[in-house]
Amino acid sequence: MDHDRLAPEALLEQGLAELFRLLGPEWTLTPRPDRESLSGADVMVEVRPDGDSVYTQLLVELLPSVTPRIVEERLLPKLSLIRRINHLTNLMIMTPWLSRKTQELLREHGISYLDLTGNVWLRVSRPAIVVYTEGATRSPRALAHEASRTTLAGPKAGRLVRLLADVRPPYQAKELADASGLSLPYVSRLLDTLGDQLLIRREKRTIIEVDWQNLLRARAAETDLLRHHSYAGMLAPNGMAAVMNGIRRLAPAGFDGIAVTGSWAAHHIAPLSAGGQLMLYVASWLDVEELADDLGLLPVEENADVLLLRERDRVVFERTVQIDGIQHVAWSQVALDCLGGPGRMPAEGEAVLEYMADHHSQWRLFSIQDMRGNPQS
Repeated sequence: MDHDRLAPEALLEQGLAELFRLLGPEWTLTPRPDRESLSGADVMVEVRPDGDSVYTQLLVELLPSVTPRIVEERLLPKLSLIRRINHLTNLMIMTPWLSRKTQELLREHGISYLDLTGNVWLRVSRPAIVVYTEGATRSPRALAHEASRTTLAGPKAGRLVRLLADVRPPYQAKELADASGLSLPYVSRLLDTLGDQLLIRREKRTIIEVDWQNLLRARAAETDLLRHHSYAGMLAPNGMAAVMNGIRRLAPAGFDGIAVTGSWAAHHIAPLSAGGQLMLYVASWLDVEELADDLGLLPVEENADVLLLRERDRVVFERTVQIDGIQHVAWSQVALDCLGGPGRMPAEGEAVLEYMADHHSQWRLFSIQDMRGNPQS
């Protein structure tokens, strides 16, 4: 069934059935539809344990979709009004599906929710009710509908995300389109998506704030470093020091065909741990087999020391830094790759984000004009 097309009556019926299942037969749920009710909510639901005079009221808002922007602009004012008028009434959202970020925002403000994939949070002090379950992490939309949306998946989105993270606002969509080489309609659509998720904030047409940490997390959630890149696994029989010396010899300063990423790059920013596979981005114009031979690497199917990742977009070579004579990807790219990587890499990515937050001046440009003048800063 396409949950996105449910009529409000069907959404309420399914939502209440799930809530009753979670609470159990010792509870009674009594809907009292009232189109003139407080704050324009769709229905008031009385929740009462059997044989008890104590009950609570849920003011249920039935919504086809909910984004962080809807929470901030529509639901929080409604919640404030409810709390001023009747402290015994609790606001609850029923919807087909809620993103993780939206769930976190609702919980932060004490707004209960239930979606039809199993994401439920209900907390009432009297009578005591605590329900928390997790359901789908991705929206179960039809594939055609999903494909029509502008999301954070794909190389084009990665290019804009890097730009938004690496350059401080203010700026407008056209400036971002010009700097990234992306079309203005695409940039505008993706900015609308980011605005709905509160990952950017705008005043009229100007972006004035970027939640760059959560933006990088959201982008990483849509990508998998190894699944979305073609790569070759290699063994370094002469040791990693020999590989690094080979890179210095083959890729002098200014060479934009090889760049270190992953755990090795993260260790230079926030030394959470040492070791792990050496991951190298390789430009599309380089011959991977020839490069491996030049570095003394042997191809293997398992237990690789080195991974040679083919670039999906040139953005991975933008704003790189030189460390010990070897090119490393920009800090924001390190964070993205670690957050989307296997094993302990996501924890390393979080450590990189924490360090970046405390050292803005070392990686974030003050304007798009600075980026044009110094693309490797």
